[in-house]
Amino acid sequence: MATFPSPTLLQNIKITSWSPTLISQAHNLNRQVRSKGAHRWIIEAELPDNLTRAEAAPIAAFLAALRGQYTAFDIALPVIGTTRGAGGGTPLVDGAAQTGRTVNTKGWPNSTAILKAGDFVIFAGHYKVYMLTADASSDGSGDAALSLEPALFASPADGAAVTVSGVSWRVALTDDKTPLSIAPVLYSFDTLTMIEAPNG
Repeated sequence: MATFPSPTLLQNIKITSWSPTLISQAHNLNRQVRSKGAHRWIIEAELPDNLTRAEAAPIAAFLAALRGQYTAFDIALPVIGTTRGAGGGTPLVDGAAQTGRTVNTKGWPNSTAILKAGDFVIFAGHYKVYMLTADASSDGSGDAALSLEPALFASPADGAAVTVSGVSWRVALTDDKTPLSIAPVLYSFDTLTMIEAPNG
């Protein structure tokens, strides 16, 4: 799988949580709501306007090779790809066939504030990224329950590694056009808009 080059150049990153919902409203204004059970992260990021040709050319080549929306790729976002909590240890999924919005894990440092609400996690063997919706602390045995959004799309395997630092999103562009502006010396790109594509 291709990996976005020079992710440290990305700036003004915006992440949108998209959960499609069906809503109907009666004449008496009573509201009925149904979830489609789907979820995607939408990521918008800018690149500096003053890139040199040496900086811009590899990015332009990478984007061209994607053939617009056709090819998914991995991208590690600076700053938000790391935990605000202490993390540590060798965290693993604790138990098979887990579903819903809570995942039991083990292998953390004992009695530690391991993760903070808003941190992102990903499970080995899956490409869907989840956000912590509550702070998580391990108990005296290094076990911890993680509260997630969205609900698990698939059950992670028992013993699957839990990644909380260097989280990588599998995404695809949302447009088939990727303009590159060329000045006499400096180069710039339009805002990159990407949508999570965990199925490749």
